[in-house]
Amino acid sequence: MNVKDYLPEGSYSDLANGQRIHYLDIGQGPVVVFLHGSGSGASGHSNFKLNYQVVADQGYRVIVPDLIGYGLSDKPEDVDYHLDFFVECVKLNLDDLGLDRYTLVGNSLGGAIALKYALDYPQHVERMLLMAPGGIEEQTDYFTMPGMKIMRETFMSPEPVTPAVMRNFISQALVHQQTVVTDELVQERWAVMQTQNPQVIKTMVVPNMASRLGEISCPVLGLWGGNEIMMPESGFMTLAKGIKNIRMTMVSECGHWVMVEHVDYFNRTLIDFLEND
Repeated sequence: MNVKDYLPEGSYSDLANGQRIHYLDIGQGPVVVFLHGSGSGASGHSNFKLNYQVVADQGYRVIVPDLIGYGLSDKPEDVDYHLDFFVECVKLNLDDLGLDRYTLVGNSLGGAIALKYALDYPQHVERMLLMAPGGIEEQTDYFTMPGMKIMRETFMSPEPVTPAVMRNFISQALVHQQTVVTDELVQERWAVMQTQNPQVIKTMVVPNMASRLGEISCPVLGLWGGNEIMMPESGFMTLAKGIKNIRMTMVSECGHWVMVEHVDYFNRTLIDFLEND
């Protein structure tokens, strides 16, 4: 099985920390960086394949990295996948491209990376769009959520993950709109998962940054699915009250993947945010 049959191959950056990261680089104009979520089989393309080309076609340069441990990027077994490690790798990737200012678009783990990035490097972050980001609750609180329980039971099980198991995970934990769970999506995520090692899930640490949200000053737009079961709904108000310059929208009939379940709405909203905030 060749994972490149399922994911488009873009470019690679050899980072100063010894890791090699894969990324897509499409279009010209102001820079928008898409940061995907976690979970087995995740990749930049998988999370945002219905969005990034639309944004590029509107006059933007989009960068879509596969986080280290995912997609076509390196998957080291000898590192701890702490949030700081993800941020470091993204920063080195963007520095390698000579980029100075950009918008960060992050879902779940990608949202946590965006938040930490804005705290560590505020001079580089022009604005952020966040979709149910991690990093705003204690990690133990996340693990009480039904979707997280399904993810851990599924991918920490000694039994092999079949395409049917992958389909169940996506259907039950990630989305509300079942029409988006296509055979193509399931096969792509399952194929990519075969290249991964369990180190990411075993060692991932995402600290609670809620007390630092007031330090973020750039414009932020938050989208949250009304049927979200991966992230505690208290996160909605944590963001709304914690970040000074933020607008929050609750999207009905939607789970964890606003950008997949409500494609047209998401794309229109992101482009309007880029052009008017």
